[in-house]
Amino acid sequence: MTVMPMFPLGSVLFPSMPTALRVFEERYIVMLSAILGDEPPEFGIVLIERGSEVGGGEQRFPIGTVAQITRVETSEGFIGVIAQGDRRIEVTAWLDDDPYPRAEVREVPALEWNDELVPLFERAEQLVRRTIARASEFVEQQWPADIVLSDDKVEASWQLAGIAPLGPLDQVRLLRSTSVSELLSATIEATEAAAEMLTVDWGDDGFPTFPDEPEAREGD
Repeated sequence: MTVMPMFPLGSVLFPSMPTALRVFEERYIVMLSAILGDEPPEFGIVLIERGSEVGGGEQRFPIGTVAQITRVETSEGFIGVIAQGDRRIEVTAWLDDDPYPRAEVREVPALEWNDELVPLFERAEQLVRRTIARASEFVEQQWPADIVLSDDKVEASWQLAGIAPLGPLDQVRLLRSTSVSELLSATIEATEAAAEMLTVDWGDDGFPTFPDEPEAREGD
C-alpha cells in the first residue's frame, strides 16, 4: 500500500485527461508545498459522494485517479494547478485529514488493448462526437466534437469517457471498468442515455415529453 495526498473533488478525473484546479484552501496549499519537490509531483483525485469541496468532512468514493502536476501558476487569492490523469487507484483506508487529506491506496491494474475492439471503439467515438456536437447546440461544452484523441487506443478510450457529456455518477461508474470492452460499452450506454435526454421536450406543466410520445387527448 502507498500513502498518497488526496484531493476530493465534485468531478471525476480519468487517466490521460487533463484537469485545471484553483487551490485556495490552506490544507491544499500545504499539500502542494509538500509534493512540489517530488518527481513527479502527484496526488490522488476522488469524487465526493456527499458534502462540499470546501471545508472538509465530505464522504468520498474509493476509486480515483493519480494526477501528475504539469504546471503551477500563482495568482492573487489562489494557486492555479494544471495536472494530467495518470493511473487509477483504489482507496483502502483514509488517514487523518490533518494537515491535508491522505489515504492508503493501491494501484488498479491498467487496461489492455485488443485489436478486436476496433469496431466497438469506432462506434463509441462516433457516438460521443455526435452527442457532443448535438449538446453544443443547447449549452457550451467543455470539449469540442473534433478534439484529437491519443494514438494509443487505451488512452483514447479513457479520453472518450472523459469528453462524453456525462454526469459524475456515470463517470465514476466508467472509472471502475475492468476492461477496455467494459469501458467502451459503458461509455456507449451512458452516452446514448445522455443523447436521449437531448430530445426531451419539457412541457409547460414541467413534465418531459418525448418526440415519439403521443399527445394526451382530453378525456384520456
